[in-house]
Amino acid sequence: MGERHAFILHGKTILMKNVLKESDVKEFIVRIEKLSPETTPNWGKMSVGQMLAHCNVTYEMAYTDKHPKPGGLKKFMLKTFVKGFVVTEKPYKKNGRTAPEFLMTEPKEFEHEK
Repeated sequence: MGERHAFILHGKTILMKNVLKESDVKEFIVRIEKLSPETTPNWGKMSVGQMLAHCNVTYEMAYTDKHPKPGGLKKFMLKTFVKGFVVTEKPYKKNGRTAPEFLMTEPKEFEHEK
């Protein structure tokens, strides 16, 4: 459960970080603590508050009822087609499509999302 997956990117071996590995979680926390409301994006157009809210959706889906659970055809499509792209060792491509639940178009409060 605490193992890392590796992939090759531009000829370099990259080790994926693991949210179930304590040392990686500590690194995530250090990175989050370095953020401020003025942090500029390295990827995409969201503000830092929106980016944090975007990342929080996964946890909200798993641990709260804030987002409705997919059912029927949507659940089938997610398991059959989308899961293979999202749950993988390859990094996401920039400017890829995201599920509506993950789109952040309204301003978000940085401290709350952090």
